[in-house]
Amino acid sequence: MNTVEAYRRLIYQTLSDYASIPYSHGQINSIVIESLDRNHFTIVKEGWNSQQHIHHCLVHVQIKNDKIWIHFDGTEDSITETLVAAGVPKDKIVLAFHPPHVRKHTEYAIA
Repeated sequence: MNTVEAYRRLIYQTLSDYASIPYSHGQINSIVIESLDRNHFTIVKEGWNSQQHIHHCLVHVQIKNDKIWIHFDGTEDSITETLVAAGVPKDKIVLAFHPPHVRKHTEYAIA
């Protein structure tokens, strides 16, 4: 199995695990969306909390240039730490929510 396919499976499983955690209140669903042709993966929260409609992205991850790019992580625990614990080297993860000049001060890849 190649690296991209392994990353796809790991990301999908990781996001599915997070999406299976029930929301603490309201009638809110977590939906894992994957775009295999573009290598994007998201968790979208959708539903109702009393009279308020909820619809937002909780996580957005992309595989680009054989690295995992974390564009957004709104989880309480870190998707990044989960991926590292699963064996992804830190130099294969880009914290894309930081600007490039900040990334060089992290333990992770710049781009």
